[in-house]
Amino acid sequence: MIFAMPNKPGEFSRFDFPEVLPAPLNGILAILRNNEMLTWPEKVKFAIGLLPAIIGGQAYVEAQDGLTVQEWMRKQGVPDRVTTEVFIAMSKALNFINPDELSMQCILIALNRFLQEKHGSKMAFLDGNPPERLCLPIVEHIQSLGGEVRLNSRVQKIELNDDGTVKNFLLTNGNVIDGDAYVFATPVDILKLQLPENWKEMAYFKRLEKLVGVPVINIHIWFDRKLKNTYDHLLFSRSPLLSVYADMSLTCKEYYNPNQSMLELVFAPAEEWISCSDSEIIDATMKELAKLFPDEISADQSKAKIVKYHVVKTPRSVYKTIPNCEPCRPLQRSPVEGFYLAGDYTKQKYLASMEGAVLSGKLCAQAIVQDYVLLAARGKGRLAEASMC
Repeated sequence: MIFAMPNKPGEFSRFDFPEVLPAPLNGILAILRNNEMLTWPEKVKFAIGLLPAIIGGQAYVEAQDGLTVQEWMRKQGVPDRVTTEVFIAMSKALNFINPDELSMQCILIALNRFLQEKHGSKMAFLDGNPPERLCLPIVEHIQSLGGEVRLNSRVQKIELNDDGTVKNFLLTNGNVIDGDAYVFATPVDILKLQLPENWKEMAYFKRLEKLVGVPVINIHIWFDRKLKNTYDHLLFSRSPLLSVYADMSLTCKEYYNPNQSMLELVFAPAEEWISCSDSEIIDATMKELAKLFPDEISADQSKAKIVKYHVVKTPRSVYKTIPNCEPCRPLQRSPVEGFYLAGDYTKQKYLASMEGAVLSGKLCAQAIVQDYVLLAARGKGRLAEASMC
């Protein structure tokens, strides 16, 4: 894990997890060997503060959902400088918000992975653009098994039977989708917009009101030269405006370029910036990059020049992991027979993340398989009704 040093522009501090040691020894040694970010007294106080989590396990972790990171640190006697030096960057990387908003449960789950899994801190990059390297193989796999993927087929309405179960999905193009089981695999905000009125007062769905997607901005900048002050790795910027970033010309096979760098950055927290113009966001980003690359980048582009850029705004991304959200997260199997949910906001151990979304899909599939007999009976009943009409 590599952190930029704001008080030493252009320099970095590393937490190296030795390959030869098992967890948690590799993580403990990584923290002990880093002397640029935390002093020894701060490390000791942080370690003492973490003892209840180590001893109490998962039950303790779940019980901390009611506290923000900042509140928990102060309650445990951990100096504020630990939060400033390490956990502002971690909070923004995990959920695009600051430690005065983020639930401590989120941080403890991440720390538990570092302490319990040897490769829990390992980071990796997709070797190309997501549509071709992630989405297309999924589509091809579905089609190879006889499935069908329809693009540009947005759901307009969930139509219900008299008993409150799903009758069909009505699409915006007028088509109707009938099925034995229905899965809504969308961000929670989209689900809430589509919920039928009959369902909104059900406790299972009513709890969703507290779950809200967090805004985030992704920025891609192509420069006219190869930047030297970077690594083949994800980097924590520790900037007030930026979260993590990487030089994709080093980390990603498809974007490899020996002569020019392409930086991909996460701009967060983004709530106050989401309505700003792309040029305003790029100007603010360049000012921050000038601190990270003082010898190579200046805000006025008198050094490295931008060849092109792309700003991607997501007003509602992963759900905002603020205190007391955990009881609101639904299981994948809904109380409506034949209707299921998948998404990072549903119950799974990786919280608001891509890994969490993938795991939720697996848990959703397991629920459908477990309900197979019931769903098959429903399907036969519908066929019988249709033949009688």
